[in-house]
Amino acid sequence: MSSVQSSNNGGQYQYDPYNAARNPRRVPMACQFCRARKLKCDGLRPQCNNCNRRGYPCNYVPVGAELNAQGGR
Repeated sequence: MSSVQSSNNGGQYQYDPYNAARNPRRVPMACQFCRARKLKCDGLRPQCNNCNRRGYPCNYVPVGAELNAQGGR
């Protein structure tokens, strides 16, 4: 019969595929085309895959400009 030995990993981070699947990477800002059509934007620059496939220009609005356009709520 063999025994399983536990080893100390020295405080290093271990990759956990369960947590990686639960917390997908979020894109900080979608392009205008993806936002208008509520598509998942991959955030690639200068052109995301959705715009590239369809042949549309890919435009990203700067973060500060979007907040100023909404006005005071």
